[in-house]
Amino acid sequence: MNNKAETTDSEKIELPSWDLTDFYKSKDDEELQKDIDILSQLSEHFEKYFKDKIASLDGDQLAKTINKYEEIEELIGKIGSFSFLTYVTDMPANGEFFQNITEKLNDVSSKILFFTLELNNISDSDIAEKKLSSKDLQKFAPWLRDIRSFRPYQLSTELEKILLEKSISGSSAWVRLFDESLADLRFTFQNEELNCAEIFNKMSSHNAEERKEAAKSIGKTLGKNIKLFTFITNILAKDKSINDSWRGFNSPISSRNLSNFIEDEVVDSLISSVKESYEDTSHRYYKIKAKWLGKEQLEYWDRNAPLPDEPDEYIEWDEAVNMVLKAYGSFSPKLAELGANFFANNWIDVAPRDGKDSGAFAHPTIPSVHPYLMLNYQGKIRDVMTLAHELGHGVHQLLSSKKGVLMADTPLTLAETASVFGEQLTFREYLNNETDNKKKKIIIANKVEDMLNTVVRQVAFCEFERLIHNERLKGELSTEQISEIWMRVQKESLGEAIKFEDEYKYYWSYIPHFVHSPFYVYSYAFGDCLVNALYARYTEGMDNFEEEYFKMLEAGGTLHHKELLAPFDLDASKADFWKKGLGVISGFIDELE
Repeated sequence: MNNKAETTDSEKIELPSWDLTDFYKSKDDEELQKDIDILSQLSEHFEKYFKDKIASLDGDQLAKTINKYEEIEELIGKIGSFSFLTYVTDMPANGEFFQNITEKLNDVSSKILFFTLELNNISDSDIAEKKLSSKDLQKFAPWLRDIRSFRPYQLSTELEKILLEKSISGSSAWVRLFDESLADLRFTFQNEELNCAEIFNKMSSHNAEERKEAAKSIGKTLGKNIKLFTFITNILAKDKSINDSWRGFNSPISSRNLSNFIEDEVVDSLISSVKESYEDTSHRYYKIKAKWLGKEQLEYWDRNAPLPDEPDEYIEWDEAVNMVLKAYGSFSPKLAELGANFFANNWIDVAPRDGKDSGAFAHPTIPSVHPYLMLNYQGKIRDVMTLAHELGHGVHQLLSSKKGVLMADTPLTLAETASVFGEQLTFREYLNNETDNKKKKIIIANKVEDMLNTVVRQVAFCEFERLIHNERLKGELSTEQISEIWMRVQKESLGEAIKFEDEYKYYWSYIPHFVHSPFYVYSYAFGDCLVNALYARYTEGMDNFEEEYFKMLEAGGTLHHKELLAPFDLDASKADFWKKGLGVISGFIDELE
């Protein structure tokens, strides 16, 4: 397909593709090969001069060594980001390039791996003494804190090196196989062959028969390929359990919680609070929606169906951009100004295409360049909200980049803050500009559905992962076992108002988060509930809210959730924190009733 979008009056509008020349001109750019050679030399020099010597460095020497390490990591990030962003827009054409670059970068990472391992072998008292003696080293205190939090789970240098080097032909290879297999799938719909993004777009068609045909086609195609996806799931779950066992993690989710720098108890509280809310949120809403659609039960393909009287309109790309930037600007002109960079400079790839990765994301790249956003825009209001979400990530990444490559990254739980806040701003702008009460009801209902997808559905996904990883410890899982767990979790979370057909049992197999980042999904629920509480502080007129909000985004990975939320008088470790966030969803449902 071409890079156009169909509008309501059949005009064709060009959708922007990103410009990666801020990295390199092309895959064949001589500068790319030069940087690869420079990177190889830097890593060899670093290994030669510093291996087995880190403990003997004084504070200032250690700070200088970290600066050299950061320089290498920056170049790794530059080359890796370019190869990844090139790959995701056309996987079949760029798979070999991406793999070759990944292998080269893996070799470099293997050479410098010793550095963080040796840092963690230094005692707490020695590290504290080095920091006291050096102001330059104190700058890296948050990074040292986070690196050293993995000390209890660190293996010997030899084992760590083997795990890193083998990942290229192990877990990373299976992830690539999943991505390319999904990108290659074609779904039959009205005598056409659609890609993944296009067929899932049909699931929100105004025409019930189109939704049904799309749903059946998805189930049929996934079913034909289910052996492969079952095998990939089993291999990756086993690979994770081996790593977790060697490192000594208590449960499959614990390593994710550690990387998010969040306590197991906080995550347990979030998940249990959401599950307790199922009846008051998702179960209640889908019963209401069934009545609106004149049904006793919703077919599963009606879950995201448009509501009666909801206009079937295509929102032009320029209109979507203006809507989001206006919403951002109503909160802060600075926020809108930062967001406008993505459109003015082609830092975004918008149109769905064959071979392109499905879904949407924001990729932070490196501080010396800038983030890039990927969408599969198809003109619905949900696509506008996705734009608002990913732009929030992008602005967050721009602001946190000032902390440098080692401390810019934010834990996943907090990385969702700016994105969900951006969605909230856009929703409120959209709602406030509507004067028709029927249309207001539709806007609120769409927001409820988005929140249920973000909170209830993602926690259900997390529960599915927990059950799969726990069962995999007992042995390989069959397709039937995985599908039975999937159906059980879906019925529990969505309630009796949703009717499932047999083919829905295969729908677990297309969800990339299960493959890319196990247990990532609860971060969405965390972010949504957090933003509900945060937005309440904003509407209550908290003094200096905008200033504190920007400080939070600029902090990157230097602060954890307790320190970041303290200025807003919020505490995620308290049980009522989650109930307040969930109360916003139930409050909207009350309005609809």
